[in-house]
Amino acid sequence: MNNKIIKVLSPATVANVACGFDVLGFALNDINDELVMRIIPKRGVTIINKDDFNLPVEPKQNVIGISLLALLEEIEDEIGFEVKSTKHIRPGSGIGSSAASAAGAVFGANHLLNNRFTNDDLIRFAMQGEELASGAKHADNIAPCIYGGFTLIRSNDPLDIIPIPAPFLYVTIIHPQIEIKTSDARSVLKRQVLLADAVKQWGNVGGLIAGLMKNDYELISRSLVDNIVEPIRSILIPCFDEVKSKSLAAGALGGGISGSGPSMFMISKDQKMALEIEKIAKKVYEKIGLPCHTYVTNLNKRGVQIQEMNELIQNENALL
Repeated sequence: MNNKIIKVLSPATVANVACGFDVLGFALNDINDELVMRIIPKRGVTIINKDDFNLPVEPKQNVIGISLLALLEEIEDEIGFEVKSTKHIRPGSGIGSSAASAAGAVFGANHLLNNRFTNDDLIRFAMQGEELASGAKHADNIAPCIYGGFTLIRSNDPLDIIPIPAPFLYVTIIHPQIEIKTSDARSVLKRQVLLADAVKQWGNVGGLIAGLMKNDYELISRSLVDNIVEPIRSILIPCFDEVKSKSLAAGALGGGISGSGPSMFMISKDQKMALEIEKIAKKVYEKIGLPCHTYVTNLNKRGVQIQEMNELIQNENALL
């Protein structure tokens, strides 16, 4: 039996990306969940939490467990997985916490199995975790987590993931310290939309993808507009309109709600502007006395990363 122990770094992600509800997402640098994984000689999944979020350890109640069980259903080996999970992406923050756990777990398991499965297989397994977390199978956080960069989910069934080339962009993440569950945020959405609004949205999705591929910052900016979901969900986020309008006035390319919220994202062409947006957001929330966490980062074009524990030990010894 493979007795390797690996460390998995699974990145935060932004889903929907304004106009791309359930079909667009991108990965972020500088914030990752950590999973330490190994194969165990019995069927099943053992989850050990190394943080203070008190998430369930029963595999069928945890996105890590349900995703790995889906993977195990497709292999005959009498093995399972032990996962020690340290979450740095706060559950309910809107930057892909459940996706990082689910995607990181199946990606790590696949590495331990000498890469038997394709990335699209892994996304399919991890979507089981997203269904547990949100009540819907969607891949707009999982796909960029695994592939890195921007991804388009052209279809969920059959699964069709398209990585989208993008210019170097900076992102300001603004997280007012409230929690919005994805399932609750989905429950407020309309089940029908006006055809005129849908046509505008299709145009913006196409424009955003074209802008990313052509490195056309003005087209990216014009296309980061959501006519359908944001007007409803933004009501759940204090000061959303004020933060967004002031960010755009200062020079941000655009932005919106990250996933189901409450985090917001604002995209900028350079780091100086991204840092200015961070200052603007902090001032808005200081004014109303609501704690707000922010960070400025850029696109993570690698996705999930794996480190074998013997490599980690060697790196630590090199520092002594």
